[in-house]
Amino acid sequence: MQIIYVGHSAFALNDGEHSVLIDPFITGNPAATLSADDFSPQTILLSHAHNDHLGDSVAIAKRTGAKVIATFELAEWLATQGLDDVEGGNHGGTLAFGGGTAKFTPAWHTSSYETADGTVAAGVAAGLIVRFGEKTMYFAGDTSLFGDMQLIGDEKLDLAVVPIGGHFTMDPDDALKAVRMLSPIAVIPCHYNTFDAIRQDGAAFKRAVESETTARCLLLNPGETIEI
Repeated sequence: MQIIYVGHSAFALNDGEHSVLIDPFITGNPAATLSADDFSPQTILLSHAHNDHLGDSVAIAKRTGAKVIATFELAEWLATQGLDDVEGGNHGGTLAFGGGTAKFTPAWHTSSYETADGTVAAGVAAGLIVRFGEKTMYFAGDTSLFGDMQLIGDEKLDLAVVPIGGHFTMDPDDALKAVRMLSPIAVIPCHYNTFDAIRQDGAAFKRAVESETTARCLLLNPGETIEI
């Protein structure tokens, strides 16, 4: 299975037959090296409504007809934006899509979308356990550290994608604790160095993960592709 790190918290997955975009903040993302038009997913998965996660979801879904999966309130709002295929779920629920499933987990964070007319699409933030391409992956979304990550680790994760930026999410120290609880085979840090407020040393995080846990840490540059 192929993974592209688009930048910030945006990832693209491809198993050779199906394609998925996660939190596609691309246009206006200072870290992104690709454009929204470079992607034609069949499915878009959203962790929450913040502008730096919802991003280009509406425009891409209108162009491609992609199914959008999001938490309930966000899905209800997206359905008012002219999208034909939107499905809402909530913590604990598992929703199917072409080639896989997404299970919503808790995430300790807020969720809203800012427009010129004010705040819309209020609701809750979530993480996503994604089963796709014969792999089990946890995309934590934006969250602080919380003890129930130990339960998420029971899912036997091939990959955990965790924020390390601090300020709005876990910092590297808390993310290292998260990796210990999640026990993935590999971990990818995200949500850092996009803006000044979330500057972190990714190489130092990699050293800590690989010296203090059994996980491999994969540092990806925006636009980089790997296979797992």
